[in-house]
Amino acid sequence: MTVLHQEHPGHPHVHGPACGHPSVVHGDHVDYAHDGHLHREHSGHWDECEPGEHIAHSGHAHEHGENCGHPAVAHGDHIDYLHDGHRHAAHNGHWDDH
Repeated sequence: MTVLHQEHPGHPHVHGPACGHPSVVHGDHVDYAHDGHLHREHSGHWDECEPGEHIAHSGHAHEHGENCGHPAVAHGDHIDYLHDGHRHAAHNGHWDDH
């Protein structure tokens, strides 16, 4: 999975366990969902952290939705669902693993 290194300039808010934004473990770091995108701390600033490709989550029978019990996070033009330490997004009849 490719991680885009794009700095999010002018981001005065410091994310952390009590900041109020949903967090999800993403590889070797934690992303925070904020304003429809994901932020990660990097060398004293915040980067946008987006997956570089679609990876289908095979064998995922659970249908995410409004009342599925998993946190929903607006992410660009779609909704991600935080589930088992990763994000799922609907994509062409299956769930992608972000």
